[in-house]
Amino acid sequence: MIAMVEHATIGSMKALGVPVKLSDTPGAIRTPPPTLGQHTDKVLQHDLGLSADAIANLRREQVI
Repeated sequence: MIAMVEHATIGSMKALGVPVKLSDTPGAIRTPPPTLGQHTDKVLQHDLGLSADAIANLRREQVI
């Protein structure tokens, strides 16, 4: 139930494994937990439709 993963800032760490075990489609831990803000730009652009300029403005205004 415990998997070892390599994290970008803390190195090797323990993470909870996938609790459901399926024979044809077994789950696995493929990536470590994200660092703070790692996916912010992607979410703002792809999910919310903000432009790069709008995101830069949010950073300048210290909103994000």
